[in-house]
Amino acid sequence: MAYCQHIGVEFMFINDLDQCQWIREKFEKPGVMQFTLEEKRTLLARMVRSTRFEEFLQRKWSSEKRFGLEGCESLIPALKTIIDKSSEKGVENIVMGMPHRGRLNVLANVIRKELEQIFCQFDSKLEAADEGSGDVKYHLGMYHRRINRVTDRNITLSLMANPSHLEAVDPVVQGKTKAEQFYCGDTEGHKVMSILMHGDAAFAGQGVVYETFHLSDLPSYSTHGTVHVVVNNQIGFTTDPRMARSSPYPTDVARVVNAPIFHVNADDPEAVVYVCNVAAEWRATFHKDVVVDLVCYRRLGHNEMDEPMFTQPLMYKQIKKQKGVMQKYGEKLIAEGAVSRQEYEEEIAKYDKICEEAHVRSKDEKILHIKHWLDSPWPGFFNLDGQPKSLTCPTTGLTEEELIHIGQVASSVPVEDFTIHGGLSRILKARGEMIKNRTVDWALGEYMAFGSLLKEGIHVRLSGQDVERGTFSHRHHVLHDQNVDKRVCIPMNHVAPNQAPYTVCNSSLSEYGVLGFELGFAMASPNALVLWEAQFGDFHNTAQCIIDQFICPGQAKWVRQNGIVLLLPHGMEGMGPEHSSARPERFLQMCNDDPDMLPSITDDFAIRQLHDCNWIVVNCSNPGNFFHVLRRQILAPFRKPLIVFTPKSLLRHPDARSNFDEMLPGTEFQRLIPDSGPVTQNPAGVKRIVFCTGKVYYELTKERKAHGMEDMVAIARMEQLSPFPFDLVKAESKKYPNADLVWCQEEHKNQGYYDYVKPRMRTTIERAKPVWYAGRPPAAAPATGNKKAHLVELKNFLDTAFDLDAFKDQM
Repeated sequence: MAYCQHIGVEFMFINDLDQCQWIREKFEKPGVMQFTLEEKRTLLARMVRSTRFEEFLQRKWSSEKRFGLEGCESLIPALKTIIDKSSEKGVENIVMGMPHRGRLNVLANVIRKELEQIFCQFDSKLEAADEGSGDVKYHLGMYHRRINRVTDRNITLSLMANPSHLEAVDPVVQGKTKAEQFYCGDTEGHKVMSILMHGDAAFAGQGVVYETFHLSDLPSYSTHGTVHVVVNNQIGFTTDPRMARSSPYPTDVARVVNAPIFHVNADDPEAVVYVCNVAAEWRATFHKDVVVDLVCYRRLGHNEMDEPMFTQPLMYKQIKKQKGVMQKYGEKLIAEGAVSRQEYEEEIAKYDKICEEAHVRSKDEKILHIKHWLDSPWPGFFNLDGQPKSLTCPTTGLTEEELIHIGQVASSVPVEDFTIHGGLSRILKARGEMIKNRTVDWALGEYMAFGSLLKEGIHVRLSGQDVERGTFSHRHHVLHDQNVDKRVCIPMNHVAPNQAPYTVCNSSLSEYGVLGFELGFAMASPNALVLWEAQFGDFHNTAQCIIDQFICPGQAKWVRQNGIVLLLPHGMEGMGPEHSSARPERFLQMCNDDPDMLPSITDDFAIRQLHDCNWIVVNCSNPGNFFHVLRRQILAPFRKPLIVFTPKSLLRHPDARSNFDEMLPGTEFQRLIPDSGPVTQNPAGVKRIVFCTGKVYYELTKERKAHGMEDMVAIARMEQLSPFPFDLVKAESKKYPNADLVWCQEEHKNQGYYDYVKPRMRTTIERAKPVWYAGRPPAAAPATGNKKAHLVELKNFLDTAFDLDAFKDQM
């Protein structure tokens, strides 16, 4: 519906009459678009800065890609208007995400990054000073707290760094926004909000946009309204400036997510500013999403090196004839008498001088500091130079009293007159019995870790599909009253009087969007344990973009640490190609340690390894070690992503239990668990060491006992795969000088861990012996769909593991 010359509004799919009437009043009332002289001058100044910034870069670095804003320079006053109005409404913190088009302009003229810091990015001779590889200038982010000149109030702005993958940053922004709201007690989004910018084709075509929108009304995920700004190039170019013609794509998205969409001709800065004011007011009033569709054209190609005339010659002949938006608006104000031509030219000259002076200063920059572009600083967590305050980790064990107390909470209902399911009563009773026997299963080990951290003031957030109950019905962190609808109890929030809050939330049926959201949540503070659990481990592959572009290289690219934890159920149990493998080989392939170099073994080797790695990959074989690695994740003086391959059948395996003694003060996470059985009585007589990880350990010990080889074959469990425990593998190998070395895994040979551990094991022993393989043969699929075939494969590789002559023909 067109309301004026350059504005169109769509909201007929909104079924709230009050909201519809509110929109009508904003656009149908006569004379709504009236601007004071001061407002027009401010708008002109903003257009000058937006336009001349791009022209300055084009003059100085004409052969450099910068993904400029030409054709939609009104984006800058649009964003500044949203910020101004939101600040007026009480917002103190705005988290922003955008693709690369116009990013440098936004950094300069919205976030107010120092111009010399931007200009020096074009210097190819600049040396990198920080750890890591860095990123191209149009991917970088920024954090800045400043005074908003219009409202004279403090405002914190952060533009999130992002990869070239358009829209991937959307859920990350929302997660960080949610975290900032959570930590400042902003339960309705009055103080913290988000702005997301989109290209029109990506807005419609990238599924993560929909995934992110659909989190907006979900408990524990809602950020209470986002202003979306679409830079819409899809329409091509129209010579009729009277109508804001739009492609159908943003409209389709808005209809799906039930958000109003305001189309506005980006050639009319005053219409743009008015619409953005209304959008910000909508968000402040209703705390709902809203879309601003800036209908514009792209004066240049996809980037400055691209020639659009190759494919769209007629359109670009028309575009080249058009005056720029700043020029047209300047002439309009001159004709109105709002400014004189001299004032207009002086405004241009003033900003040109600012750019030139900054360019001169930029030549003094000799070193590129990536940390100057940090989008999520953690004040007080690191030293001033960005390094950890220490390289030690406190003990992760707990006193017996603490273990008993948390165990009692885990096995009780701390709310009166609350009726739980009969089956759940049996589960809680069994937990109570385990506590009396000083043992924990997997669910209790996790409970001990979470509960103790909460007691220490650390917020814990667990998110994913069906995490409240647990995919395998083992967790039950949310109890449901069987007689009162929607009445729930979370015992974990009753651990201690002054504890931190525990958030456990079932997500939408999304991996890409939800993992991105949790990554963003973990960015806001180092003092929180944020976990995302896949329903089954292989489901992480629909979130591969977040893993590949953000989690794995995030610190290397953006000097941004993150302590997010991925819980990925994994194990070959005859359940078919899906739901078996969490694809450990993919995570191990992306680890940054060198397989061919044996590091120096020092007293602080273990913690220094963690400090230098890009992420930590573990596969725990018992709940006590799982307990320790979760606590270590927070007690360490730095943050690294933690990838945990979690069990399925081991959740209830009678041997997969831990004693309290393994969790008391002085105990810690065991990177490798050596064999402590009969093999230790006569190490020289041991013929084979089988190294393994995870569930297969229990199958190996059972088979070894059946073969009567408990004094001949040692079994060592590699609990931490990366960083690789070179020191412990070396010690274990030396312990049994006459033993051959075998790596045993239940995964197929071209999958799992073998290709990762083999070269590192060989390096550890200085290639003195081969490292033999016992496991399934190479395959295209992760697992067979036939139960009998599964059992045959299992028997075959277990036989190989204990056949001392199995590898003689290969020597």
